[in-house]
Amino acid sequence: MTPLALGMIIFAYLLGSISSAVLICRILKLPDPREHGSKNPGATNVLRIGGKSAALTVLLLDMLKGTIPVWLSYYLTIEPLYLGLIGISACLGHIYPIFFHFKGGKGVATAIGAIAPIGWGLTGLLGLTWLIAAFITRYSSLAAIITALLAPFYAWVFKPLYTLPVAMLCCLILLRHYDNIRRLMDGTEPKIGSAS
Repeated sequence: MTPLALGMIIFAYLLGSISSAVLICRILKLPDPREHGSKNPGATNVLRIGGKSAALTVLLLDMLKGTIPVWLSYYLTIEPLYLGLIGISACLGHIYPIFFHFKGGKGVATAIGAIAPIGWGLTGLLGLTWLIAAFITRYSSLAAIITALLAPFYAWVFKPLYTLPVAMLCCLILLRHYDNIRRLMDGTEPKIGSAS
């Protein structure tokens, strides 16, 4: 691994560690998303406690946390495998933020943002998959799981070279949704728009 790749991995983790949900809620004087709703500092929970505008802002900022380091690394001609590690590092920062006591979100938006530099077609297809799955099932977590399962196949169709890095990111997302999978099986997972 080159010093440049290592530096970008560290940068990606630190950028990912900036909790958009917590900061936006503080700016808008909303309840702390780590203590209300699902207690997950992500866009879906901010939607529950703060409405669409706040949630959209969090979503965009969380995506940028993945896009910025990967896109920068892409233009620095860092190898695809390391791009995957840089994307994972941004997601790990979001999930285990050093600035917020290592208690973060699920990393879905950050992962999609990290995949975005591969191509807007792939990114759009991922977003469309999530929207359709969320609309049909009314579960944000299930939509994320379905999208994560399909993402490596989409990457293989669009740019096969990046299938492994995308698959690595998706494995992390699926592992992070372990509790959601259990709640989905138990029938206790909250739907989009529910108060809890």
